[in-house]
Amino acid sequence: AAEEAGLGYDMARNEEKANNMFNRWVTGKQTAIAGGPKGRRPYLASECRDLDQADKWRQEILREIGKLVMEIQNEGLGEHRLRDMNDQINKLTREKHHWEKQIIKLGGPNYIAQGRRAMDEAAQEGFVDGMDQRGERGGGPVYRYYGAAKNLPGVKELFQKPEKRTVRRTRAQMYRNIDMDYYGMRDDDDGVLIKLEAEATEKARAEAVAEWEAEQARREADGGKRRRQQEEDDFEALTGGFKAYVPLPDNKDIEALVLAKKKKDLLAKYTSPALQEQEAEAKAMLNKQ
Repeated sequence: AAEEAGLGYDMARNEEKANNMFNRWVTGKQTAIAGGPKGRRPYLASECRDLDQADKWRQEILREIGKLVMEIQNEGLGEHRLRDMNDQINKLTREKHHWEKQIIKLGGPNYIAQGRRAMDEAAQEGFVDGMDQRGERGGGPVYRYYGAAKNLPGVKELFQKPEKRTVRRTRAQMYRNIDMDYYGMRDDDDGVLIKLEAEATEKARAEAVAEWEAEQARREADGGKRRRQQEEDDFEALTGGFKAYVPLPDNKDIEALVLAKKKKDLLAKYTSPALQEQEAEAKAMLNKQ
């Protein structure tokens, strides 16, 4: 029985060793696939002299930043936790910037310029998450706020634009730019204003004279009408409203009588009696007066 027990123990021990060896082999295989053993990231980017390693550390920092940015969107984490996470994101961002500068020194791609272009394009599309304290795009020493950290007490006030105040100018400020030109004391120096004033004065005088003459003509017309009306009224008052019941000759009749009288006088002066008798006979025959 003791031998059987010892044999069972040896078999269990051998199986455990085999499992440990298999686990070590799997771990080594995974490490080889990942590119070698995972070491600790150097504290200073300048200590790294391998371009591939520097790029690997940069990618690792990007993964950590992405994970924290996703977690910081949760507003239920609390103020202190959100502030710590935001500080950590900014710390990793600065570290990423150092690694990108080191990659440039080692002859690698310029991730800084690429990041700026991507940030500009995202800003135009409105997909940038985070606000920096100076109102500029992130990167370098600029401190940015991400996710729910933008709504923390004291953070909103940093990004609120102050309202424009209309400052009233003091009396001294208003009088500061007032000189002789403001009161028009030197307007006649160039002679232009004098010429314009003379033309305007002449025009105004002509208009005033024309208006006065028109007014005088109107008054005279109104005065003549009033005088004629007054004479007629006075005549009617003197005659007591006399009314003629026989036809009275008008101006045309009077002019015709005067003309006939003058014609008769001329004929009597320059014609002989015989000629006058013949003319009278002819009128009698023609029934003319």
